[in-house]
Amino acid sequence: MNTDRGVMLSDGKSRFSIKGKPIYHFVGTCTFSEYTVVHVGCLAKINPAAPLDKVCILSCGISTGLGATLNVAKPTKGSTVAIFGLGAVSLAAAEGARIAGAWRIIGVDLNAKRFDQAKKFGVTEFMNPKEHDKPVQEVIAEMTHGGVHRSVECTGSVNAMISAFERVHDVTSCELL
Repeated sequence: MNTDRGVMLSDGKSRFSIKGKPIYHFVGTCTFSEYTVVHVGCLAKINPAAPLDKVCILSCGISTGLGATLNVAKPTKGSTVAIFGLGAVSLAAAEGARIAGAWRIIGVDLNAKRFDQAKKFGVTEFMNPKEHDKPVQEVIAEMTHGGVHRSVECTGSVNAMISAFERVHDVTSCELL
């Protein structure tokens, strides 16, 4: 699905406007609207019995991270995956790598306190860029003897995106999906 058009896929038009000028959708959604019209591919149905005070915390983080890993990055069994960031989206990405059978899942984050929680989602190794005198991609290349099979970047940081792209065989960015 191409979500960077800013319009509905069915007719190429935006559903919003101000003073006659179109307001374009961001990445296929209009998340700052009280009401919106989106393509069916951008929706996730939830059980009506689900407690909204709990579901809203998960928001799109789980579907974004898990979906980006399983449906776009598609790590294979026995592969090595680097996950940039260890927040909600990243933990879901790590879970996706674990489900797919990745052998090594390297979590990259500036906060070492996140590693214990990340282990519950399949992260097998942790790397804090602040603890190294060289670029992240060089450290990962050394750890893996050349690079990882897949990299999932979930921080939105330009520097993290650059690190994810360099020395990695294939990259998925949660920010670009």
